[in-house]
Amino acid sequence: MKLFGHPDSGHVYKVRLMLAVAGIPHDYEHIDIFSPRESRPSEFRRHARFGEVPLLVDDGVGYTQSNAILIHLAKRQGAWGAENPRSLQQCCEWLFWEANKIGMCLPQLRADRRFRDSRLEDGTRRWLLARYEHDVGILDDHLSETGAFMLGDEVSIADFSICGYLSYADEAQVLVPDHVAAWLTRISKLPGWQAPYDLLLRSAFEADFPKLDANGG
Repeated sequence: MKLFGHPDSGHVYKVRLMLAVAGIPHDYEHIDIFSPRESRPSEFRRHARFGEVPLLVDDGVGYTQSNAILIHLAKRQGAWGAENPRSLQQCCEWLFWEANKIGMCLPQLRADRRFRDSRLEDGTRRWLLARYEHDVGILDDHLSETGAFMLGDEVSIADFSICGYLSYADEAQVLVPDHVAAWLTRISKLPGWQAPYDLLLRSAFEADFPKLDANGG
């Protein structure tokens, strides 16, 4: 198994974080996302349907789009929310929500703060910030009523997906409400967890990623 990624991508982070916490051996290759797509490695170009990271190559088959990759990994393991059809359905609902909500507005706000060539118009920035505040409020309300994680007391791909870009919230200079902040802290206590730049600057799977049981215990 091989993951292609870049440390500036929260979409890559959510996938590699799952691989690390689950203790799944894999190789990791850095892709320069600022380079012309035609200059990227041939293996990457062969499998990356959209020319983007993350790309996971598993047994010679390429998987793209971070949330689709998480679903593949959960089903492959029979765990992390894929233990039964109901929990997998709940995970998919949150993954689709993330892609259209937090995963849409927060990366744009972060890019606006971090990258000079990604500056937003004031009206666009206000709109995205309002979207973020509304969406993170929904997440905060949910986490105030559930257990330790998105589906209850066990971590799942819903947690890995939604925490991806929220782990870069300081760079976006946005507020993280209390229940979301506490949830992010619980995720950071999982064996195998590392912060985005620490995890995504490591070139390959290392033996000190702990091996966990199927439910993350």
